[in-house]
Amino acid sequence: MQINDPDVVTELTELYPQYEEALVSNDVETLTRMFWASPYAIRLGAGENLYGIDEIEAFRKSRPAVNLARRAVRLEIMTFGKDFGSITLEFERDGATGIVRGRQSQVWVRLSEGWRIVSAHVSVLR
Repeated sequence: MQINDPDVVTELTELYPQYEEALVSNDVETLTRMFWASPYAIRLGAGENLYGIDEIEAFRKSRPAVNLARRAVRLEIMTFGKDFGSITLEFERDGATGIVRGRQSQVWVRLSEGWRIVSAHVSVLR
Protein backbone atom coordinates (compact mmCIF):
# COMPACT_ATOMS: atom_id res chain seq x y z
CA MET A 1 0.00 0.00 0.00
CA GLN A 2 1.37 3.37 -0.98
CA ILE A 3 1.08 6.24 1.48
CA ASN A 4 0.45 9.65 -0.09
CA ASP A 5 0.24 8.49 -3.70
CA PRO A 6 0.55 11.85 -5.52
CA ASP A 7 -2.46 11.15 -7.77
CA VAL A 8 -4.72 10.29 -4.83
CA VAL A 9 -3.50 13.29 -2.81
CA THR A 10 -4.29 15.48 -5.83
CA GLU A 11 -7.83 14.06 -6.04
CA LEU A 12 -8.60 14.97 -2.43
CA THR A 13 -6.76 18.29 -2.69
CA GLU A 14 -9.03 19.23 -5.59
CA LEU A 15 -12.18 17.88 -3.89
CA TYR A 16 -11.78 19.48 -0.46
CA PRO A 17 -12.39 23.11 -1.56
CA GLN A 18 -15.87 22.04 -2.71
CA TYR A 19 -16.60 20.95 0.85
CA GLU A 20 -15.24 24.17 2.32
CA GLU A 21 -17.26 26.34 -0.10
CA ALA A 22 -20.42 24.37 0.64
CA LEU A 23 -19.78 24.74 4.37
CA VAL A 24 -19.32 28.51 4.44
CA SER A 25 -22.22 29.07 2.01
CA ASN A 26 -24.47 26.62 3.88
CA ASP A 27 -25.08 24.51 0.76
CA VAL A 28 -26.87 21.69 2.58
CA GLU A 29 -27.39 19.60 -0.55
CA THR A 30 -23.68 19.51 -1.38
CA LEU A 31 -22.64 18.95 2.24
CA THR A 32 -25.04 16.02 2.53
CA ARG A 33 -23.89 14.56 -0.79
CA MET A 34 -20.26 14.67 0.32
CA PHE A 35 -21.01 12.41 3.30
CA TRP A 36 -21.54 8.68 2.98
CA ALA A 37 -25.29 8.09 2.59
CA SER A 38 -25.33 5.50 5.34
CA PRO A 39 -26.63 5.01 8.86
CA TYR A 40 -22.96 4.34 9.74
CA ALA A 41 -21.73 7.83 8.78
CA ILE A 42 -20.62 9.84 11.82
CA ARG A 43 -20.16 13.55 12.48
CA LEU A 44 -19.09 14.64 15.94
CA GLY A 45 -19.45 18.41 16.08
CA ALA A 46 -18.56 21.14 18.52
CA GLY A 47 -21.92 20.72 20.25
CA GLU A 48 -23.59 17.67 18.72
CA ASN A 49 -23.03 13.98 18.05
CA LEU A 50 -24.63 12.83 14.81
CA TYR A 51 -24.94 9.19 13.80
CA GLY A 52 -26.14 8.36 10.32
CA ILE A 53 -26.75 10.49 7.26
CA ASP A 54 -30.31 11.35 8.36
CA GLU A 55 -29.09 13.00 11.58
CA ILE A 56 -26.28 14.76 9.71
CA GLU A 57 -28.67 16.15 7.10
CA ALA A 58 -31.25 17.22 9.71
CA PHE A 59 -28.54 19.09 11.61
CA ARG A 60 -27.38 20.87 8.47
CA LYS A 61 -30.93 21.89 7.58
CA SER A 62 -31.67 23.27 11.07
CA ARG A 63 -28.33 24.98 11.74
CA PRO A 64 -28.35 28.78 11.61
CA ALA A 65 -26.38 29.96 8.59
CA VAL A 66 -24.46 32.66 10.47
CA ASN A 67 -20.78 33.08 11.31
CA LEU A 68 -19.74 30.21 9.03
CA ALA A 69 -16.76 31.93 7.40
CA ARG A 70 -13.39 30.66 8.54
CA ARG A 71 -9.75 30.85 7.58
CA ALA A 72 -7.65 27.75 7.02
CA VAL A 73 -4.50 27.81 9.14
CA ARG A 74 -3.18 24.38 8.29
CA LEU A 75 -4.61 21.73 5.96
CA GLU A 76 -3.11 18.24 5.89
CA ILE A 77 -4.10 15.47 3.50
CA MET A 78 -2.85 11.91 3.90
CA THR A 79 -3.82 8.96 1.76
CA PHE A 80 -3.38 5.24 2.24
CA GLY A 81 -3.64 3.22 -0.94
CA LYS A 82 -6.03 4.38 -3.66
CA ASP A 83 -9.28 4.51 -1.67
CA PHE A 84 -8.68 5.87 1.84
CA GLY A 85 -7.62 9.27 3.08
CA SER A 86 -7.77 11.68 5.95
CA ILE A 87 -8.06 15.44 5.87
CA THR A 88 -7.30 17.55 8.92
CA LEU A 89 -7.75 21.28 9.18
CA GLU A 90 -6.84 23.87 11.75
CA PHE A 91 -9.00 26.95 11.25
CA GLU A 92 -9.81 30.35 12.72
CA ARG A 93 -12.99 32.38 12.66
CA ASP A 94 -13.89 35.76 14.04
CA GLY A 95 -15.95 35.54 17.21
CA ALA A 96 -17.66 38.12 19.39
CA THR A 97 -14.75 38.13 21.82
CA GLY A 98 -11.92 37.62 19.34
CA ILE A 99 -10.51 34.89 17.16
CA VAL A 100 -11.88 31.40 17.72
CA ARG A 101 -9.53 28.55 16.84
CA GLY A 102 -10.80 25.14 15.85
CA ARG A 103 -9.95 21.89 14.18
CA GLN A 104 -11.63 19.41 11.94
CA SER A 105 -10.75 15.89 10.91
CA GLN A 106 -12.41 13.83 8.22
CA VAL A 107 -12.01 10.26 7.04
CA TRP A 108 -12.64 9.94 3.29
CA VAL A 109 -13.23 6.66 1.46
CA ARG A 110 -13.59 6.10 -2.27
CA LEU A 111 -16.88 4.23 -2.70
CA SER A 112 -18.68 3.21 -5.88
CA GLU A 113 -20.32 6.66 -5.96
CA GLY A 114 -16.98 8.44 -5.48
CA TRP A 115 -15.13 9.95 -2.53
CA ARG A 116 -17.29 10.35 0.58
CA ILE A 117 -16.72 11.45 4.17
CA VAL A 118 -17.47 8.49 6.42
CA SER A 119 -16.48 10.09 9.70
CA ALA A 120 -15.86 13.68 10.78
CA HIS A 121 -15.02 15.52 13.97
CA VAL A 122 -15.07 19.26 14.64
CA SER A 123 -13.96 20.94 17.85
CA VAL A 124 -13.18 24.42 19.06
CA LEU A 125 -10.22 25.30 21.26
CA ARG A 126 -11.26 27.25 24.34
